[in-house]
Amino acid sequence: MNAIEITNLTKNFGEKQAVNGLNMTVPAGAIYGFIGENGSGKSTTEKMICGLILPSGGSIKLYGRDYTDEDVRARVGVLIEAPGCFPGMSVWNNMMLQASNLGIKNAETEVQKALKTVRMEGAAGNKYKNCSLGMKQRIGIAMALLGDPALLVLDEPLNGLDADGMRIMREVLTDITRDGKHTVVVSSHLLGELQKIATHYGIIRHGKMLCEMTAAELDASCRTYVALQARDMNRARALLGCKYSRVEEDEAGYLRVYDAKSPEEIVTYLYENGILIHEIKTDKICLEEYYIDLMKEGK
Repeated sequence: MNAIEITNLTKNFGEKQAVNGLNMTVPAGAIYGFIGENGSGKSTTEKMICGLILPSGGSIKLYGRDYTDEDVRARVGVLIEAPGCFPGMSVWNNMMLQASNLGIKNAETEVQKALKTVRMEGAAGNKYKNCSLGMKQRIGIAMALLGDPALLVLDEPLNGLDADGMRIMREVLTDITRDGKHTVVVSSHLLGELQKIATHYGIIRHGKMLCEMTAAELDASCRTYVALQARDMNRARALLGCKYSRVEEDEAGYLRVYDAKSPEEIVTYLYENGILIHEIKTDKICLEEYYIDLMKEGK
């Protein structure tokens, strides 16, 4: 069963169309990376999934039922923008207040469980205002986990985190979905981090879905290339440009050749033209580069 099925979804704000005929499928148990430029319609779509704003048209189904169904709504947890916490209250008291708002039985047990899941059990006594950004993001996810929702919708939970905070957040999200009973939709501009955990992707532009794919399909779609450094980089680039259709220099100072049959072919060709190679390797473009190429093609 799919956790989310969206068909021809639209949302208009006056004359502006934020979402335009969007189709989206999120399998149950997935970590679904929702990707797009600022203003592409990601947050608007997530808010409609969560019932925070109403669609102008189209349909949203959660676990095969209309998203307005009360029973299915109770299975959704959400963190969009920032958690609604009282700064002067402790983490524990904020969590208990939220549990009370949700009418959760055995609130103390459920709060302890949620805080443990996000690695925050040791900071339960801290005042919310004294927590770091990474801690606040995890508190927001802990709040979204109260009631054990089957579906979590998270808007930019990785933003502003340091390296250790990102590592912890990756571990938290993979732990949540490890049993296959929970699904996470997560939007992020940090595509390198998203690629480490996502099992599925959806790329949106101007309110329309450009493509959806699994992590395996992304890996198959990401082109391989030969990267090299030579003694005379300018001459090497000129020579390679005469033989191959796409030769680029990347940020690390390597020449990338995208349509060579093998590294040996390039080594031989440059050697025959008097150019020695210092380093050569085969690699594959990452999610971020795939996304940038896709945006260029769309434009």
